[in-house]
Amino acid sequence: MTRYLILIFRAKKTVGTMFFAALGCLLTSCLSTPPRPGIGAPVPWSALPGWQEDRLAQTWPALLNSCRKMPARDARWQTLCTDAALFPDPDDETARAFFETRFIAHEVAAGNGNTDGLITGYYEPLVHGSLVKNGRFRFPLFGRPDDLVTVELGELYPELKGKRLRGRLTGQRVVPYYSRAEIDKGKRPSQDSVIAWVDDPVALFFLEIQGSGRVQLPDGRILPVSYAEQNGHPYVAIGRTLVESGALKLEEATMPAIRAWLAAHPDQAQTVLNSNPSYVFFSLREPDSSGPVGALNVPLLPERSIAVDPSFIPLGSPVWLDTALPGSEPRPYRRLEFAQDTGGAIRGPVRADLFLGFGQDAEQLAGAMRQRGKLYVLLPSARSLD
Repeated sequence: MTRYLILIFRAKKTVGTMFFAALGCLLTSCLSTPPRPGIGAPVPWSALPGWQEDRLAQTWPALLNSCRKMPARDARWQTLCTDAALFPDPDDETARAFFETRFIAHEVAAGNGNTDGLITGYYEPLVHGSLVKNGRFRFPLFGRPDDLVTVELGELYPELKGKRLRGRLTGQRVVPYYSRAEIDKGKRPSQDSVIAWVDDPVALFFLEIQGSGRVQLPDGRILPVSYAEQNGHPYVAIGRTLVESGALKLEEATMPAIRAWLAAHPDQAQTVLNSNPSYVFFSLREPDSSGPVGALNVPLLPERSIAVDPSFIPLGSPVWLDTALPGSEPRPYRRLEFAQDTGGAIRGPVRADLFLGFGQDAEQLAGAMRQRGKLYVLLPSARSLD
C-alpha cells in the first residue's frame, strides 16, 4: 500500500505541489482581499502625532456645535453631548480626558491601504457687489432658483440614502438643471432670485468654490452669504483644465497661479470657467452670525472645521489632522478638527479641506495649501451608550 501511495504521489507531483502551495497561501492570508477604503481599526492615542500638544479646550465650541445635530444622527452622541454640556469652559487637560474616555481613534486609509492623502484649505472671500445692476456690477450672485427641483433618492430607494437628484421640470419630466455654460449663455434663473450683482466674474467663481463669503456693498455694508444649493452637475477643477491644455504645469496649478492666468487671458477666462459645469447658489445669513454654515448646518470655526467626503467620514465627527503648513520649510500642523462641511472637490477617504476663516491671511494660506497628510476619525466609544 505504501509503495502504491508513493507512485500516486510521484505521478501527481506537480498538481500536488500546486495544491499545497495554494493551501498554504490561504492559511497565511497571502490571498487576502485588499482592505476597504475608509475608517480602519482602532489605534491608541499615542499613535496620533502631537495629540498631547494640541490646545483641546479650543475645540469645545466646535464640539458643542456638532452636538446640535449629532444626537439625531447617531444615538451614541446623546449621552456624550449631555456630558459635554456639563463642562461649559474646560481646560486643555479636562478636554483631553473627555475625548480619550468618550471616543476611540481610528486611522483612515484608502483602498490600497495608503494612509497619506491630500489636505487643502478654503476661506471666506470678500467680493464687491451692489443690490442694483449697473455698468460695473452686472454679474449675478444667484439665490436658490424657484425652478430647481431636488429629489431625495433615499426616500424611493433606501440603498441610496443621502443621495440627491437635482434638476428642473419640463412638463412632467425632470431634466438636468442648466450647466454653468448654459447659465452663462442666458439659460439662467429668474432675476428675482438674484441676491446681489458683483463686479468680477472670476471673484464670483471662486466664491462658489469656497462655498461662503461676504459681499461688500458700495455704502460699506456687508452681506454674508452661504451655500444654499447646487445645480447637480459634477464639479470639474479648472486647474485640471489648464494643466490638460498645457497652459499650466501640474506643480503650478495653485489658486494664485490660476487667478493670475485668468487675469492675463481675459478672452479665454470664461471658457475655462465654463469647463466646470457645476454652479452654486447662495442664501443670505444674518449679518451678526458667528460664521459661515457648513453642510452639517452649524457654524464653521476657523482652523477647527474641515470639509470631508461623508461617504467615508461621518459628518460631525472629530478628526485628528496630521499635516504640515506650506512654505520653503514646511511646519507640522497637527490638531483636532470637526468634519462639519463637504465640497464638490472633496472626494475620497483620506481627503480634507481645512477652513481657515476670513481675511487676506486666510486667502493666502488657502491658496497655497496643498499638502500631504493623515486623518484619524474619533468615533464614540461603548461608554457613550451607557
